[in-house]
Amino acid sequence: MATLYLSMTEKLSAHWKANNNAYPQKFVLTPAQRHEYDESCRMCGADPKTIGDPQHMGVLIEIAENTPGVMVAADGTEVTPQ
Repeated sequence: MATLYLSMTEKLSAHWKANNNAYPQKFVLTPAQRHEYDESCRMCGADPKTIGDPQHMGVLIEIAENTPGVMVAADGTEVTPQ
């Protein structure tokens, strides 16, 4: 269940390394992916107050119905986090 959380973290880390520590614009997840993300945070022992937080490590999480689930890089390119 922690797969989505971990893959998002890996993509974010790779983005920082490739872009001189610049943050990507956002993550775009479906409602189901957002639920999976929240569940993985719970299973990893996250502070319950942070569950549902609109950010992942400082990057906005946007919800959209018709997305494969992407990270929008600083330059606007979309990277699938899974």
